[in-house]
Amino acid sequence: MYQVLTFVPMDDLEAFVGAYADPAPRTSDLVATTYDAHQRELFSFALRTSRDREVAEDLVHESFVRLIVEVEAGREPTNIRAWLYRVVANLAVSRARRAAVAQKQLGELLDRGTEGGPEPLFLEQERRSDLDAVLAELGADARTALLMAANGFSGLEIAEAIGRSGNATRSMMCRARLQLRERLSPMEPLA
Repeated sequence: MYQVLTFVPMDDLEAFVGAYADPAPRTSDLVATTYDAHQRELFSFALRTSRDREVAEDLVHESFVRLIVEVEAGREPTNIRAWLYRVVANLAVSRARRAAVAQKQLGELLDRGTEGGPEPLFLEQERRSDLDAVLAELGADARTALLMAANGFSGLEIAEAIGRSGNATRSMMCRARLQLRERLSPMEPLA
């Protein structure tokens, strides 16, 4: 729908309009007049919104590009100043949303499987097999309680599942954790 545009200094908007669009003289005059009248206040608004000078310049440029598109399509806004403010605000919100999504997805871009070669994977498999062996040595109730706790179940839910009181379950889990620590500590690799 819209072209990806490169940065153009704000003083060169008329050259920008001429380079990327072939606006009618009325459009060019309207945009130039609007730019002269509202560019500074829009830039101040965009700067306060984004807190980044380059982003603010981009927001203002994009709002004027969208104004050109609207005027060329015959949909000239009734109140151009208010329309430009709304466009800048919407663009700032969209930019912030994209940045938030990008930040959330940043962890997905890392390839955790091949970073250190096969050694970390092998050591992790050994730790898991050691843990499985020690868990197998515990009683069924203690093992069930520890696994349920590791998966986020509350103390009361664990107590109900294994058929004990809350206090008895807490005591049993405390003893089971101590046993795990005692048995797993000699197995820890020296780093």
